[in-house]
Amino acid sequence: MEAVTKTPEREAFYKKIDGENLTALWTVMSDLITPEPKSACRPHLWKFDVIRDYMTEAGKLITAKEAERRVLVLENPGLRGQSKITTSLYAGVQMVVPGDVAPAHRHSQSALRFVLEGKGAHTAVDGERTAMEPGDFIITPSMTWHDHSNETDQPMFWLDGLDIPLVQFFDCSFAEGSKEDQQKITKPAGDSFARYGHNLLPVDLKRSSKTSPIFSYPYAYTREALEKARASQEWDACHGLKLKFSNPETGDFAMPTIGTFIQLLPRGFKTARYRATDATVFCPIEGKGCSRIGDAVFEWGPRDLFVVPSWHWVTHEADDDAVLFSFSDRPVQQKLDLFREDRGNA
Repeated sequence: MEAVTKTPEREAFYKKIDGENLTALWTVMSDLITPEPKSACRPHLWKFDVIRDYMTEAGKLITAKEAERRVLVLENPGLRGQSKITTSLYAGVQMVVPGDVAPAHRHSQSALRFVLEGKGAHTAVDGERTAMEPGDFIITPSMTWHDHSNETDQPMFWLDGLDIPLVQFFDCSFAEGSKEDQQKITKPAGDSFARYGHNLLPVDLKRSSKTSPIFSYPYAYTREALEKARASQEWDACHGLKLKFSNPETGDFAMPTIGTFIQLLPRGFKTARYRATDATVFCPIEGKGCSRIGDAVFEWGPRDLFVVPSWHWVTHEADDDAVLFSFSDRPVQQKLDLFREDRGNA
């Protein structure tokens, strides 16, 4: 778009209409409609060991009940002060120490948990309780009651991912606290996975939620699926072996606003260049390697976290067999016909 020349007459006109809360489109067009995605979001990597140390310190400063959720927010360096890891998504690392109860509440925002460290603490969602283990992917659908507790002798850490910025953008946030710290458990453990996790659905199933009826996807099953798929040796040049977590009712993404993925990169595998419009948060749960995002190279290991902004070239290289969890706003972009990807030379 051609730059608009400034003249004294034009500047006087702009000042005049400003008093009426009006702006001339031709003065801002190039910032509103860009030739390619343009964002303040920047590539960055957070080391889990550093986060764990700060979380341990935080555990001595504030209780889970007083904080409501003892979380350190992963703020993108280009979006500081906004509690965003990408322009549309939030991420944080939560810690629940032995004896903690993170009290029950519910809100419009949908949330995911990806367990990083520890074993045996519990999260409860809508009357069902599940024990948490590393690699488990757990969903808290919009406006469902949820609380967390730890009755073990070790702290638990997990990644929180929420659509907070999206909900803010649409101005549709509601939240509610419970009179009780922990909700009443009305279903046996594993109920949702037993009902919906085996390619079988109740014949008279009627649900209004667009979120998967499975709220806990155990890592043992996820890892087994990756190993079964590995046997075919059908490696994608850009992704290695990448699967999406799905809603068994529809085959769509497990969450309506956040796409969640798991991928296996075998030792020595280097991906071809790839870029897409969905800025993506990655969390390796196994293995070590490095990722080149634009001109920057980030070395990662288990439980580290890094972000790839929209339309940035990325390649991954695995030093060992590596498993990476990731999430993005791809479901929203696809439903709005906005998603685009570029597979480079693949």
